[in-house]
Amino acid sequence: MMDDFNLLVSSSRFREEDASDEILDLLDAFGDSNAKAEVTRVVGILLVKTSISPLAVIKKLKNVVASDPWEIKYVMRVLPIEKVVPAELEEISGAVLSLATKIPYNASFKVSVEKRHSHLHSHEIIDYVAQEVNRKVDLESPCWVVLIEIVGRLAGISVVTPDDFFSSMVEKRDLTR
Repeated sequence: MMDDFNLLVSSSRFREEDASDEILDLLDAFGDSNAKAEVTRVVGILLVKTSISPLAVIKKLKNVVASDPWEIKYVMRVLPIEKVVPAELEEISGAVLSLATKIPYNASFKVSVEKRHSHLHSHEIIDYVAQEVNRKVDLESPCWVVLIEIVGRLAGISVVTPDDFFSSMVEKRDLTR
């Protein structure tokens, strides 16, 4: 399994290969012809490595949908990943601690955990990690999100704002408003 991915991409079941081709074509158009994608054993999940900043990729994807909503057909969500560590509490906590320094002291946060093929429990991860971030918790409308994406033996970690995610469904829906 790719252990240095910086994007986690989701697709519909049985559309993983189409989503892989689509994200690689998009990344090529964005300027990275050497990006790599790996379809995982987890249904609908791809790991992607690009030389482009993950947050820049998210912005570019949003711009693509804004100008041509149907250009993106198979990629459903793209999440930026800043660090990849073994899916163990201590490793996850250490990664969160190093990234959480960018959350201002007066800002709120929430921990978001999605786990696939892992023995860890979400509440266990949240309890363990939240104590490392000495900021106000806001589960409804946080300023920052501590994102923990577990795929098997690896955990992708990011500390980002709620606008730093890409969902083709949300972007297309927002166009009609």
